[in-house]
Amino acid sequence: MIFDDRPCDLGEGPLWHPGRAQLFWFDILGRRLMTRMGDEQQEWRFPEIVSAAGWVSQNELLVASETRLFRFHLETGASETVTALDADNPTTRSNDGRADPQGGFWIGTMGKNAESGAGAIWRFYRGTLRKLFDKITISNSICFPPDGRTAQFSDTVTGRVMRVALDTDGWPKGEPEVFLDLSAEGLNPDGAVVDANGLTWLAEWGSARVSAYGRDGRRVHHVAFDAPHTSCPAFGGDTLYCTTALQGMDTAARAAFPHAGKTFMAKGVAKGQTEHQVIL
Repeated sequence: MIFDDRPCDLGEGPLWHPGRAQLFWFDILGRRLMTRMGDEQQEWRFPEIVSAAGWVSQNELLVASETRLFRFHLETGASETVTALDADNPTTRSNDGRADPQGGFWIGTMGKNAESGAGAIWRFYRGTLRKLFDKITISNSICFPPDGRTAQFSDTVTGRVMRVALDTDGWPKGEPEVFLDLSAEGLNPDGAVVDANGLTWLAEWGSARVSAYGRDGRRVHHVAFDAPHTSCPAFGGDTLYCTTALQGMDTAARAAFPHAGKTFMAKGVAKGQTEHQVIL
């Protein structure tokens, strides 16, 4: 089912704000933050790329852009820089991101033209921004099981989703290990979210679906959407939302998939976690 019919060149970063019961998402290449309530559609445009967010309060989001993390007020449109994000590197931009159970915010960067190894995985936590993993080409799949003891992320070009143990403050300890290896199937891991029962719901770019994987790495379910480039899922209660993209589709492909780039929903799929609050 289509949730919102506005096509995105590169839809990403869906966030269900639990206090507002409202979905927000981004069109990265369009430099837009988008939302809707009922039949009312709304969007905000920015002078640079924006891609992911976490909720700070009822009316504020922490938004990741190509140069900074900033507070954004949903009622006034005012913004305030929290910290620079790779601001001295014009090659990179933000991409996938999500808040963790400890109140931190993980954000991945990547080259604007997917330059090999140009990106990184970062974490902002209570005033500190730290680079966690470097030499990332396309950062994706940032998500957290409910127990808060591990984090997951991917470099899409590897076809693998990694898992790393966390300490009590949510910082990685030890080295990442392979959680999912989809390379033999030629699948491209994109955005991901973990539901309340620990299943990882992974958008598989180019496959027109979001697949659910158990903690043992086995695929147990999938939800198909009428757009080949599924980019990122999010849960609002038991509804699965998914952004999609037009990027990389030629004229024939766009004609074959007229709903590509729109934002979709599937009701009654699974019980999602409540999206975590970012603590600044």
